[in-house]
Amino acid sequence: MEKSLGFIEISGVTAAMDALDILCKTADVELVTWERKLGGRLVTLIVRGSVSAVTQAVETAAAKAIKRPVAKAVIANPHPETERLVALSASRLTKKNGTAPMVHDT
Repeated sequence: MEKSLGFIEISGVTAAMDALDILCKTADVELVTWERKLGGRLVTLIVRGSVSAVTQAVETAAAKAIKRPVAKAVIANPHPETERLVALSASRLTKKNGTAPMVHDT
């Protein structure tokens, strides 16, 4: 199974949670991390899974979320530097709330 990362950037925390719910219910993907910018006015969700699962999840969430995403992307077989940046984001989230990171070494 080829690994893939999916990104959805959406306006507002409530819309992001709605999009995340759709992402995770649509296909076999898992949340890696999320970033809030501009005081939560923009939220980026990052999920991981197979290319087909991530693509299906991102497209469905973009079409059905309560708000239209600002941006969306699917990266198949991400470069190690991209993986490193996502892991850094996940580690910052871990430090803030004290939970284990959801990043998998591959």
